[in-house]
Amino acid sequence: MPETHQLTELQIAIMRVLWDRGQATVAEICEALKAERSLALTTVATLLSRLERRGVVAHETRQRQFVYRATVTEQEVRRSMIEELTERLFDGDVTAVMSQLLSAREVSAGDLDRIRQLVEGHAVGKETHPDAN
Repeated sequence: MPETHQLTELQIAIMRVLWDRGQATVAEICEALKAERSLALTTVATLLSRLERRGVVAHETRQRQFVYRATVTEQEVRRSMIEELTERLFDGDVTAVMSQLLSAREVSAGDLDRIRQLVEGHAVGKETHPDAN
């Protein structure tokens, strides 16, 4: 079973800074998030330490400062969180997930066209590669 990466909203915000920048110090992450939320350096440092213990970030020391980088991609986190949500809330029923997504908010005609293309492309991919996930 693939590794799961379930992150809180604040952890995702921190990860987005790392994904965007490639790497950052605690102070740089605090500064980047300042417009959204005011966080103490110790709060961000604690969260990064927890993320590092989980294998989601890693650090190196430069000039006595920890410089953090993500060890998982945004796509890996998205996939993991969606799989967990699908299993826990929808008992693995992908159709129910899609139905909920489509009924939860207004979907533009352009978005519907894009969704159709994705579904058609996925169906074609499955036919040509039966064991593709």
